[in-house]
Amino acid sequence: MRRTQSIHGQWSSRLVFVLAATGSAVGLGNIWKFPYIAGENGGGAFVLLYLGCIFAIGLPIMIAEIMLGRRGRQSPINTMSTLAREEGLTPAWSLLGWMGVVTGFLILSYYSVIAGWALAYVFHAVGGMFEGIGADEADGLFVDLISDPAQLMLWHTLFMLLTVVVVARGVRSGLERAVEVMVPGLVVILLALVGYAAVEGHFATGFQFLFSADFSRLNANAVLTAMGHAFFTLSLGMGAIMVYGSYLASRASIATTSFMVVIADTVVALLAGLAIFPIVFAAGLEPGQGPGLIFKTLPIAFGQMPGGTFFGTLFFLLLVFAAWTSSISLVEPAVAWLVENRGMQRAWASIVTGALAWVLGVGTVLSFNLWSEGVIFGRTVFDILDYATSNVLLPLGGLLITLFAGWLMSRASVSEELALGNTVLFRLWYFLVRFVAPVGIFIVFLNVLGIL
Repeated sequence: MRRTQSIHGQWSSRLVFVLAATGSAVGLGNIWKFPYIAGENGGGAFVLLYLGCIFAIGLPIMIAEIMLGRRGRQSPINTMSTLAREEGLTPAWSLLGWMGVVTGFLILSYYSVIAGWALAYVFHAVGGMFEGIGADEADGLFVDLISDPAQLMLWHTLFMLLTVVVVARGVRSGLERAVEVMVPGLVVILLALVGYAAVEGHFATGFQFLFSADFSRLNANAVLTAMGHAFFTLSLGMGAIMVYGSYLASRASIATTSFMVVIADTVVALLAGLAIFPIVFAAGLEPGQGPGLIFKTLPIAFGQMPGGTFFGTLFFLLLVFAAWTSSISLVEPAVAWLVENRGMQRAWASIVTGALAWVLGVGTVLSFNLWSEGVIFGRTVFDILDYATSNVLLPLGGLLITLFAGWLMSRASVSEELALGNTVLFRLWYFLVRFVAPVGIFIVFLNVLGIL
């Protein structure tokens, strides 16, 4: 008999699932990467291109991954094993579940270290360390942090503890209560920062940088960038969305909830741009990409503006919330498997998973200081983990999800779980997940490997 509910529990409502999946999808990349790549690749033109990629690649795969999770109602490993058996396929498909769990675990190990930077900067901001800070001081503040193994270990440990505490409390008491507070809190903070940017920043300049459509800048590289970000931004291929889908009520529409998550993820990324760039331009600074923008450029900007200490604190709190909601989703697949297959209590499973990820994360901590010259063929532990997960495991996981859901799972099983009937919407999704999404991911795969 098919399970109607996971042994781990169930989300109390569709809205909670949307909050949880949005929390998983919204991470540090939404805040420090998407706004910049949009501004650099044609602004509004790139946003339109990105939305096209999201609906052609990201959304179909998200629907497929949630569908697999809800149909299996177990950890990704056991879900894929069960579904493969149900469809008369080789048990080797459980390896797709293993890949997702391992990928999420590896990402968590270094994500916790990076999130620890944001946690440290909350305290830097509260302590008034941004006031009147110049470029050299901002650079020195960041270098002092990452070059000190003891400091990084402290923040890495604290962030991992925050993550484990939430997951240990279970689906309803832990994950659900956390996302009900943190995701709305994240949005409120973001809106407050946008309001601040509109009053104190060069809002028109920031808006133009982000949204002014320049179609002449849409080249092949912009298309590849949009396709890649459309896939990576939604936390696909790492088991998180699959295990969250296993807690979704049978009556909830997978297509509708997936659409809501995609919209929320995109809106957060755009709001982040409207919060960041007006502040950066008002301070006469360059909108540099990645961690440099967040940890070196923005402290200078906040240090020059009225109320900068308060709003700088809010901004880094926003980063912590975004990282926290993502990290709990990275722990959950492994915890679910330990509970199901090793009979562990959830609290112990969370502690074991968190502790192992913490130990692996020590390699990332040392990658920025004592092992910065590289220890494995000239590469740091962080470089290896980042490359393996982002360039190999995630795209491969996403590709296998599309192949299983689109080609190997019977159309009757897929149709039954999605409950869309033989509608235009179902036929469109089925076409996208069978043909468009796999080709798109394969192209992304070749691009990130440097083949294209």
